[in-house]
Amino acid sequence: MNSTSEGPLGLLDRLARGPVLCAEGYLFELERRGYLQAGAYVPEVVLEHPAEVRALHRQFVHAGSDVVEAFTYYGHREKLRLIGKEDLLEPLNRQALDIAEGVARESGALLAGNICNTNIFDPGDRETSRQVRSMFSEQVGWAAEAGVDFVIGETYSYASEALIALEVIQQAELPAVITLAIHRDPETREGWSPAEACKRLADAGADVVGLNCIRGPATMLPLLADVVAAVDVPVAALPVPYRTTAEEPSFQSLRDPVYDAYPGDRPFPTALDPFMCTRYEIADFTRAARDLGVSYFGVCCGAGPHHIRSMAEALDRTPPASRYSADMSKHAFLGSDAALKQHNLSYGRSY
Repeated sequence: MNSTSEGPLGLLDRLARGPVLCAEGYLFELERRGYLQAGAYVPEVVLEHPAEVRALHRQFVHAGSDVVEAFTYYGHREKLRLIGKEDLLEPLNRQALDIAEGVARESGALLAGNICNTNIFDPGDRETSRQVRSMFSEQVGWAAEAGVDFVIGETYSYASEALIALEVIQQAELPAVITLAIHRDPETREGWSPAEACKRLADAGADVVGLNCIRGPATMLPLLADVVAAVDVPVAALPVPYRTTAEEPSFQSLRDPVYDAYPGDRPFPTALDPFMCTRYEIADFTRAARDLGVSYFGVCCGAGPHHIRSMAEALDRTPPASRYSADMSKHAFLGSDAALKQHNLSYGRSY
């Protein structure tokens, strides 16, 4: 546990000493495991299967995450209204925070609250701004009561909505990490470049700004240099672990040239397997982003613990999970150890 004589280091102190790694991707990983429904993507799993959420938190910390982020993404009033379960709003948020707090405290990780895009914000409708502010205030209030170290506001395609999130977090007197979602067009829905939008957030007092979700390493990386140059606060980069391209820059826009019978005529969100980045591609992204000046890292929707371990190792760390990082030297057919059988090694060359 990183600490001083005064107590554990907070987010900004840790960033002053080096990169911070925050594992994300709970929605997709718990959907893959059969505990969350794709589509609505409401995290009822924190009430129905809390042990699974706790286990995933622990697995991400084991893999190298410095942060345990409470699984309240899409746990806001609008999402629960859509499924007719607004009565679960407070229990869901408090349970998610309690689960995350337990893992953070046992491991020495930072505890983060979370708010996200509401999908109701409309810059031309002032009433939606009021509704969004109210929704954020509920969730940030519960996070503050739980004693979080900071709050993550993420996946905003409207930077104006992100600015509201920032204001609410600041009113709670908590550090704020604010990240934007950049879709097919390389700008926010207002038409601001990522650099301009992040500068507005930094100038408004965000402690960390950057990009998360939607774009994979190949199409997020080109946007990061301008963001780093535009701001004087730490920059965050949390791509999805998918092979997006210049022609298909978001994971929603990916199309499979081999199979064409997907529901909805696209692989997103439940058939992205053919596009998955390897752990080595995630490591390459991490090193490249670090060289650009990024200091807050993570992997978003689609991430597994192996991606987080690879990111940690690319940052020159050896988390507990590194004990099990690949070592092919003793592989019976592909290894190099002198004790291996030569006839197997010879056969291995014909694999």
